[in-house]
Amino acid sequence: MSNNTPTLRLGKHQPRYPLIQGGMGVGISGPRLAGNVARCGAVGTIASVGLSHNSPHFVEEKMNYFDSNAIVIKETLQQAREIAGPDGVLAVNCMVALTDYDREVRAAAEGGANVIISGAGLPLRLPEYLKDFPDVALVPIVSSPKAASLIARRWEKHYGRQPDGFVVETPATAGGHLGATTMEQVYDPALSLEVALPGVVAFVRDGMKSDIPVIAAGGIWDRHDMLRAFEMGAKGVQVGTRFACTVEGDASDRFKQAFIDAKEEDVVLIHSPAGLPGRAIKNPFVAKYLEGEVESNPCFANCLTHCRYRRDKETFCIAMALVDAFNGNWEKGLFFCGSNVTKVDRVSTVEEIMDDFFPDRSQQSE
Repeated sequence: MSNNTPTLRLGKHQPRYPLIQGGMGVGISGPRLAGNVARCGAVGTIASVGLSHNSPHFVEEKMNYFDSNAIVIKETLQQAREIAGPDGVLAVNCMVALTDYDREVRAAAEGGANVIISGAGLPLRLPEYLKDFPDVALVPIVSSPKAASLIARRWEKHYGRQPDGFVVETPATAGGHLGATTMEQVYDPALSLEVALPGVVAFVRDGMKSDIPVIAAGGIWDRHDMLRAFEMGAKGVQVGTRFACTVEGDASDRFKQAFIDAKEEDVVLIHSPAGLPGRAIKNPFVAKYLEGEVESNPCFANCLTHCRYRRDKETFCIAMALVDAFNGNWEKGLFFCGSNVTKVDRVSTVEEIMDDFFPDRSQQSE
């Protein structure tokens, strides 16, 4: 297996190492995690969803949720930048499925994000929202060459712009909301990294006549996984679950302990209120939900454009469940995770993870 490490360039931004820390909400990948990852030379990513849930703007000042979230996105980026330094590359992950998607991506750009990473739907209008920010790299998350082609052709036709990269995420191993519309698609061989990644690489090369990077995501745990992705044509990898359980991770200690305790039989798929399959730890809340009985806190944000809870009360308020997990409420929280959560055996540091992926870091100047 080759040890050659490619250069990851996203638009005008080039981290020292070809690794992106995945966006994890609500609040799991906040300013401390993203800032420290960027400080260590990778791309640190803030998840924009629900950031204002505990902000004084929303809680004490009773500001409109969407107004306060736009403010908090900028504040969070400022906090991350103070840690990352001026040369650190910071991204914001914005979900297409969010009601205030357009406001969140603009707030991220106004707040100084270098990169916008966007999934949970096809970001077909993303360039429209950021036409005044040409230096912000735009990176859609896809799970197939078909999705990549649809986005690229739409952007070229309507905006005269290409994506600055693609993240190819396989639903078979990824965490949180998965790049599949049905449970049956989660393990579809066509959406496996072994098929989808080379397919998107080929489309970029032959269909787009471009050399923009393709980033592998889902099930990336260590250097071996990363080098294997490079062999399949990736120029970078995205790692989520492993970074969630770090000293610098923004979640509560109880959240991190849930990752440490998770066994293989605890990792399950659920139907999210967003109408998408999701991967989570089977705690008491999820166990009841899978059995058809669940209690939910009231919706506080109307955060999703399509929400089964708000529409028919069949499921639960996912925002509140994710906030409960962030705060460490084992009984009521929704603990999203990737399949590799079973490999987490301790709380590590960002530096340790980076050294595992890039063992020659200590020989390079910081």
